[in-house]
Amino acid sequence: MSLARRTAVAVLGGAGAAMLVAGPVMVVRGRKGRAEIRAELRAQSITFPDGGPVGDAGRAVLTGPEARRYAQVIEGNLRTATGGRTYAQVSADLMAAGGADEKLAALRRTAFTGQMLRASLLNAYLAWQVTTLVIGLGALLTGSGAALAATAGWLLAEDGDTRRAGGGVRSSCWGRGAGGSP
Repeated sequence: MSLARRTAVAVLGGAGAAMLVAGPVMVVRGRKGRAEIRAELRAQSITFPDGGPVGDAGRAVLTGPEARRYAQVIEGNLRTATGGRTYAQVSADLMAAGGADEKLAALRRTAFTGQMLRASLLNAYLAWQVTTLVIGLGALLTGSGAALAATAGWLLAEDGDTRRAGGGVRSSCWGRGAGGSP
């Protein structure tokens, strides 16, 4: 076996082995992350209101996509409560009024609380998306690692078969020429 071929087999085999270890670890970590997100959302006991998205009324929020839909419900309620104004706009109105307007102060608290709830739910959604990516990349690494390790094994087996057969002409770009010479 030539130095180039031995090097290629070692690199393919090493990379394949590393990917075969890293891939399943990523899948397990991604699934664990999802379980943590579910547990946190379950602990909050959030359920969709009756006027929520179609098919979700009364259901518990337990996944990232459900958290995102609930954040959209909150966004709609905030727009209604604030007349379409953002927290920053309500705060500016309160400051322009000298900070003493109780109605605007209560509206600012409502806007702040709603925005924080939305942010928390959207963070759960984004974390869910990251776990999806980690699980997918872990599966891809596992499959790619298996392919690389199999290729390295095939190259080793092919070289062993050629030696047992007494050399001969090989058409492989990694192989030797006629008679076993490089």
